[in-house]
Amino acid sequence: MKTRAIRQQVTVRGATPHDLYETIMDSRRHTKLTGDKAKMSRKLGAKFTAGDGWIDGMNLELVKDKLIVQGWRGNDDDWPKGYYSVVRFRFTKVKGGTRLDFLHSGVPVPAFEETRFGWLEYYWDPLKQTFQK
Repeated sequence: MKTRAIRQQVTVRGATPHDLYETIMDSRRHTKLTGDKAKMSRKLGAKFTAGDGWIDGMNLELVKDKLIVQGWRGNDDDWPKGYYSVVRFRFTKVKGGTRLDFLHSGVPVPAFEETRFGWLEYYWDPLKQTFQK
């Protein structure tokens, strides 16, 4: 299977690394951010769902307020059954906010464009709107 990687960087003014970490890892905040139900866990190896069940995965590495690494998959025909890509969120405090360095590796080529756009539409733009007031 051919895959591609998505690399994105966003600076969220007015947000701390703690704000962003909590927004992604807290079920209620995650749901509010994306507008779709999420059931997150803060335990290493624990499973999660997001996007009203369209996304599922598990926590691979968690460093509070600094790093989130998760196995991640979409639940449609573009994602082979049982196949997980890897997402990495790294949070760095910068003047006036937080820089989020994002890497999503192992994205199946048929899912690449929709997934790349989905991060912008459901995560980065809403994060900016939430904190940059």
